Amino acid sequence: MKKKFKLTDLDCANCAAKMEDAIKKIPGIRDASVSFMTQKMTVDAEDDRFDEIMKQVVETCAKIEPDCIINL
Repeated sequence: MKKKFKLTDLDCANCAAKMEDAIKKIPGIRDASVSFMTQKMTVDAEDDRFDEIMKQVVETCAKIEPDCIINL
């Protein structure tokens, strides 16, 4: 399943790159992209575990950019 999410308060392109790299390492993620310019994140993950995987994505992103909000 591939979904796009709007991001709020993503502060820099470097943080976006770190978030993208970390998300791609989560088991069940097929692909991910985080764009600082558009403030959007695209996640492609296993359908049957999508909600569970998204919880991990949110936790991972919070460690890198605590102020960033993923609008689920």
